[in-house]
Amino acid sequence: MLNISTQIIHLHKRFPLAISRGVMTGSDNLFIHVEENGVRGVGEMAPGSTEGADTPKKGEKMLADFCASEKSSNSIQENYNNAIEAGVAPCAVAALDMALWDLRAKQAGLPLYKLLGLSRNVVPTSVTVGINPPEVVRERIPLLLNGTGVKALKVKLGSPKGLDADQAMFSAVLEMTKDRSTVIRVDANGGWTVPEAKKMMQWLADRGVEYIEQPLKKGEEEDLIHLFKDRPLPIYVDESCRVSSNIPVFADRVDGVNLKLMKCGGITEALRIVSTARAFGLKTMIGCMGESSVSIAAGASIGSLFDYIDLDSHLNLDPDPCSGADMIDGKILPSNNLGHGGEISNA
Repeated sequence: MLNISTQIIHLHKRFPLAISRGVMTGSDNLFIHVEENGVRGVGEMAPGSTEGADTPKKGEKMLADFCASEKSSNSIQENYNNAIEAGVAPCAVAALDMALWDLRAKQAGLPLYKLLGLSRNVVPTSVTVGINPPEVVRERIPLLLNGTGVKALKVKLGSPKGLDADQAMFSAVLEMTKDRSTVIRVDANGGWTVPEAKKMMQWLADRGVEYIEQPLKKGEEEDLIHLFKDRPLPIYVDESCRVSSNIPVFADRVDGVNLKLMKCGGITEALRIVSTARAFGLKTMIGCMGESSVSIAAGASIGSLFDYIDLDSHLNLDPDPCSGADMIDGKILPSNNLGHGGEISNA
C-alpha cells in the first residue's frame, strides 16, 4: 500500500488553445502526494478522454483504489506495470509515477535528472500558437516573443475551415516573425487527409518550416507511407505514439516520435519510448498537455534525452499554481532542487 493524498486545482489558460479537434480554455487537474517516512513526492494528472480519465475525480478514484490494494508497490517499475495491468488510466498512472520518482530522488538527496544519470544540456522548448484568425495571430505573436527569450514556435494547423484558413494563418505567423530568427514547426493534430498533407507539407517546406507533426489522424498510420517517400519535411507522430510498443508499427514511415507523460503513463514508460525510438533510428521529442509546472518539471528532468522539446503549457497559465519549471533563455532546464523540482505553491 502507498500513502497518498490528493487535491484538485483548476488551471486557467491565459489564451484559449484551439487545435484541429477543439478549443481548450482550462482544466481541473489532479495533484497527488506520495509520502514515506516524512518525505513527499508530488505528481500531476491532466485529465483527458483519450488518456483514460476525462475528469480528475475518475483519476482520483482509480489511484485511491490501486494504492490501497496489494498491487501497489514501492518499486517504481512494478508499480507502473501493475497499475497499467489493473486498468488505471495512463494520465493517472503518470501522476503516481512522477510522484514516486520525485520521492526517490528526494530520499537520495539528488535532483531527479542526476538520479537518472542525465544532464541539464537541453534544447530550447517550442511555444505553441493555436489555430486562430490571422488578426489574432498578429496580436499574439509579439506577446509570445517580445522579451521572453522564446526561440521556437509550434504552429497548430489542421483548421476545420480548410487549407485556405491554414495558409492564411501561417502567412500571418511568417509576417510577424520575418525579422526574427525564430524556428517554426507545425503540428496538424491529425487534421489533414493524405492529399491535403502532401500539398501542405510542400507549401510549408517552401516557407522554411522545420518539421511536420501528426499530419494524419491516429489510426491512419498505414497511410503515412504515402507521405514518407519523397517527403519535403521530416514527419513526427504524436497521437499515434502512446507507448513504446506502438513504435515498430510505423517506424519505417516516420522520422521521429513525440511522447507525453500523460499519454504513456509517466517517466518510466517515457524512458522505454526513448530507447525503442533510438533502436529504430528515430528522433525523439517530449511534449505536454494542459499541465502546470509540476508535470513540466518532471518532463524537464529527462529533457536531455530529446532532440526536440515542447514543454510550454505552464507558460500559458494565468496563474500557474505551481513552480519549478522556469524558462531561461528559451529553455526549460531540469531543476537543481531535490526531486524533479516541481511544487504546488503554498502546499
